[in-house]
Amino acid sequence: MTAGVLALALLIGVPARAANAPAPTAAERFEKLPPEQKEALRAKLREFKAMPPEEQARVRANLQRWRQLPPEERERLRNNLRDFQRLSPQERQAVREQVRELRGLTLERRAELRERVRAYLKEHPERREQMLENMRRWRQMSQEQRQEARERLRERRRNK
Repeated sequence: MTAGVLALALLIGVPARAANAPAPTAAERFEKLPPEQKEALRAKLREFKAMPPEEQARVRANLQRWRQLPPEERERLRNNLRDFQRLSPQERQAVREQVRELRGLTLERRAELRERVRAYLKEHPERREQMLENMRRWRQMSQEQRQEARERLRERRRNK
């Protein structure tokens, strides 16, 4: 088994283990995978090896940043990805376009917007709490409930 397959096997997560049991190695975790998952990892490795060196370096840097994240942040990012994957293709495209727009802003403009939001929330702590509560409620909604909420919001915007 190549080192690349082992590295990809690490991405599937580490199962919980008994307090005194030694952590299984990447090779052991890989061997326990079903054949279809093993093949999927091998395909990802082939895809990785076909990338230009600069792209491989970017992927490695991202993996290194991922490993350094606290567990809570990793879980938040996993949840965000799950939410994104549940969106319709049109909604995903809209999110991608908004991200592109934000990335297109200068660093100064992004910093300005960030500061405006922080200042607003600092001036209106009740709004901050309301925003956090709304975010908690949103995360607990089903896809259908979220879609209904989006449609109600679009309707309100049209009626303004």
